[in-house]
Amino acid sequence: MTPFNIVIPARFASTRLPGKPLKKLNGITLIEHVYNAASKTHAEQIIVATDNKDIFDTVNNFGGKAVMTHSNHHSGTDRIHEVACLQNWEPSTIVVNLQGDEPLVQAENIHTLVDILANNDSADMSTLAMPFQNMSHVVDPNNVKVVLDNNNFALYFSRAPIPWVRNNYTSDILTNPSVSLPEIPIYAHIGLYAYRVQTLKRFATLKPSALEQAESLEQLRILSNGMKIIVSVSNTAESKGVDTPEDLIAVEKILKSTN
Repeated sequence: MTPFNIVIPARFASTRLPGKPLKKLNGITLIEHVYNAASKTHAEQIIVATDNKDIFDTVNNFGGKAVMTHSNHHSGTDRIHEVACLQNWEPSTIVVNLQGDEPLVQAENIHTLVDILANNDSADMSTLAMPFQNMSHVVDPNNVKVVLDNNNFALYFSRAPIPWVRNNYTSDILTNPSVSLPEIPIYAHIGLYAYRVQTLKRFATLKPSALEQAESLEQLRILSNGMKIIVSVSNTAESKGVDTPEDLIAVEKILKSTN
């Protein structure tokens, strides 16, 4: 198994669910659930990167490791770069970006991320995708879509329904997504990333791109600057994150049933 580290970016501020990392699910904070999920992997180090003292103290109190980072980062990847610098990790070190609101993440998916990056020297980053099963999910802008080339490198990520299947879709698809899924697979992007520290260093020197700002998708900074993202497609990669109070309730039920 290729050695790797996991960094979990965790901000207190959240538009839809302020204080999200400290919300409790079955009596345990969300950030501890995510940390516990990360602990089931073969990671050599697991670090929570935060700009909030309460989150920092919470992680240390349950026996995890946290690092205080600046509050003005444009993205979670920028925050992870700061951690890599503070820890003085080697340029070739692989780092997994595990979002602090993904308590249901599976260890096998993290290991897949690491393996496909380690085995592909031409890739700057790796991530996951899975085929959509429902057209209403395709048109939902909260579900990010990714289009791949013939070698499973990402061509583009978008909140819009891409690729636009002209012979299947109609102009009112966003308000009336009753059309069936096309034969061509439409891929949902799963927001797990792995990169080498040298990629993080380059990423941090680049200004947020116009596409990144338009779509509010940090991975577009990579593509906008000619870097390459390899994608592993799986039917089991789905992991429900916590973005809203409703998600909190739903994920709490899942955790209760699995425990």
